[in-house]
Amino acid sequence: MSGSRLHQIGWLAVLAICGSLFLALSFRVHAVKSEVLLAERQIIALERETLMLETEFEARANQRQLAEWNEVDFGYQAPRADQFFESELQLASLSAPLGPAAPSPIRVARADNATDGAAPSASRTMVSPVSGRPVTMASAAMPGATATVAEAFGELLAEASPVRSAQARTLLSAEAAE
Repeated sequence: MSGSRLHQIGWLAVLAICGSLFLALSFRVHAVKSEVLLAERQIIALERETLMLETEFEARANQRQLAEWNEVDFGYQAPRADQFFESELQLASLSAPLGPAAPSPIRVARADNATDGAAPSASRTMVSPVSGRPVTMASAAMPGATATVAEAFGELLAEASPVRSAQARTLLSAEAAE
């Protein structure tokens, strides 16, 4: 009976070894299968990216032709601000409110010139910080030119300002009414 018992234990050991080898092989097969699926997903992603880049390349290669078609055949133009908003004030009303620590916005003020043709007052003329004498533009030195640097700079700021003087007057009168 001891030989038969030893025989049974041997078979049991062989079965255990075969089972563990089968389990190890199964894990290895699943690991390789997982790597293959990951590689397939990467291939699909790269194919999609290649397709997108080819499409973009073709579109960019035809930009000159598209620009000519837009200009000549279709008459397309870039959109203008007045197509969407009636004024810059309406556009500014859409901005986000300032935070508590935000600096106040830069504002440019400009007084209207006298309509009777009078010369500007001495307080409006620009003076040199070194000499204290009024500064005039080079064009003012020419005959018939009377503009000062301060007036020219004020007009430049008024033209560059996003809020025009007419709108600023409207805002000031609205604030005064409140």
